[in-house]
Amino acid sequence: MPNALRQPQLFEPSLAACYTGPLANFTPPLIGGTPPLEAFKTARWRDTDWLKEDLARFAEQYPGGDPRAVVSLWSKWHFSALTVPTLTANLLLNRDLPVGLDDMQVIFNDKGATSRLWLPHEGTPLTTYDPFERFTTLIERHWAPLIEQLAAISGAAQRVFWSNAGGYLDFYVNALGEHPLANRQAFEAAKALLEARTLPNDKRNPLFQPVRYFTPKGGEEVKRVRKLCCLRYLLDEFDVCGTCPLEGCDLEARKRARQAAR
Repeated sequence: MPNALRQPQLFEPSLAACYTGPLANFTPPLIGGTPPLEAFKTARWRDTDWLKEDLARFAEQYPGGDPRAVVSLWSKWHFSALTVPTLTANLLLNRDLPVGLDDMQVIFNDKGATSRLWLPHEGTPLTTYDPFERFTTLIERHWAPLIEQLAAISGAAQRVFWSNAGGYLDFYVNALGEHPLANRQAFEAAKALLEARTLPNDKRNPLFQPVRYFTPKGGEEVKRVRKLCCLRYLLDEFDVCGTCPLEGCDLEARKRARQAAR
């Protein structure tokens, strides 16, 4: 076959084919074709009223719950569902997925939390290992505008949501390091993103060291602890999570103080 007629194999293997090993228990996003009827465009979250409506559906399971904790918990569901395929494409296939708010759609579970993504295509080839450029779509076109909205609606600080996002970024970067398709240069770029104190414009990097690792005195296992609490303990249904920086504190006293300040 003449070279001019050959189609470049840009998308081999497929994203779905990567869901083995550490990804075996995850469900890949839907790619192309007609989105399912239950899917909806995340672009609508640029409208505060639409986002409030979607958050209210999730909040129904926590009647009277602190809105900061409810919205933070919703964001953790969404960020997890978003981060896995984005990192899979970025770190294993060297592709930039179309995960900007204006490009993708999501499917909610029966509780009103993101459970799966619909994407128009399998991404475009990445041509740089610059840590900020590689993740521009995820950070600037999805996380940044959404986090600004979530903070304004809930009353929680933006850093809480950036911590949620960064925590998943850190976790899945480490998990995917065990994948047979791991691209070492891509992983180094992702780690550099999490270790940079400032952005190229000299502003603070909101993803700087979202998690710290240490071995407790007298212990042997390395402990993973978030820099900031996700606030879920403010909901009666939860205690602190296993990576909470507040573990061991008088949480009931903290909860009473927060509620009194509302």
